[in-house]
Amino acid sequence: MTNLTQIPSPCYVMEEEPLRRNLSLIKSVADTAGVEIILAFKAFAIWKSFPVFREYIRHTTASSEYEARLAFEEFGSKAHAYSPAYTEQNFPVFLKCCSHITFNSLSQYERFYPMARANGEPVSCGIRVNPEYSEVEVELYNPCAPGTRFGVTADLLPDRLPEGIEGFHCHCHCESDSYELERTLRHIEKKFGRWFPQLKWLNLGGGHLMTREGYDTAHLVRLLQGLRSRYPHLHIILEPGSAFAWQTGPLVASVVDVVESRGIRTAILDVSFTCHMPDCLEMPYQPRVRGAESLPADTVKYARKEDHVYRLGGNSCLSGDYMGSWRFDHELEVGERVLFEDMIHYTIVKTTMFNGIRHPSIAMLHADGTLEVYRTFRYEDYRDRMC
Repeated sequence: MTNLTQIPSPCYVMEEEPLRRNLSLIKSVADTAGVEIILAFKAFAIWKSFPVFREYIRHTTASSEYEARLAFEEFGSKAHAYSPAYTEQNFPVFLKCCSHITFNSLSQYERFYPMARANGEPVSCGIRVNPEYSEVEVELYNPCAPGTRFGVTADLLPDRLPEGIEGFHCHCHCESDSYELERTLRHIEKKFGRWFPQLKWLNLGGGHLMTREGYDTAHLVRLLQGLRSRYPHLHIILEPGSAFAWQTGPLVASVVDVVESRGIRTAILDVSFTCHMPDCLEMPYQPRVRGAESLPADTVKYARKEDHVYRLGGNSCLSGDYMGSWRFDHELEVGERVLFEDMIHYTIVKTTMFNGIRHPSIAMLHADGTLEVYRTFRYEDYRDRMC
């Protein structure tokens, strides 16, 4: 990386070399296995980098009308869309910008398929299915947890699929390996295989972290080749997000103060966990910091000053906007750069407008009963903030 003093602080820094390395690996898996791998915008949507992506992949996946427009207008191809719920207001945008549309429920399908069938250009429709199996341990990220709002279980599908259903979409993974996929496929085929002859495509969703060190890509390729040999008429699709931008760059921050209370030392930074790194609090996980050792969170309470152990604190007014502990090999000083590793996937989109979900309008209801709308957010707000 270039001289850190040349990088503004704070700053997300995406590095082209590891990005191209990930893209090359993903393309190799897709070509060798005979499947299609597309980019999920919910994890990465920096559209000024799309010219690089287009050298390796052809399509993307969208979960909101804004993401669908980003695919169509900036990536230059129609998206594969899935949304928990479409509306009369946004569905026409999906019809214009998407080649594939997956419905989350049979009621959504019944409501909107007539519009898709009447569309001037053909759209391939599918239904999201729930195999009621996932090895994701954190419930926040488990799409198959009991009571999930995602997908249709096998007992709710008729023997003959409704007219126009050409594909199944199934998402069960989060930063998972190929062996989890192998076990998941057994459940998918057992529960839904009898409908496969009626389909044209099968989307296995995201969470396939094939660019992580140690991931068995050869095993993944064999799994996908085996799936294709069993169902040669099916077009197999994977739509990871993290895998594309995995380990492609840090969030660069600076120390703005060091404070101490009851022996706990906190380096206050010009970034915020709450505002800029929400996954660290949601997941939760303690990110790697370049040049520092990650320790159990309560270590800072017992560390000696000469151990150089710090909490790292955000520059917001939320009391809990901090994490710790990290051990450095020196005393931290004001102005020193601190690099949070691997902050390009998910972190950037959650800092801006996650999933392209439109922000609520802001209005004042005056005493005389009139409503004054101060601001309504638009697609351009999402697009401009994503770059």
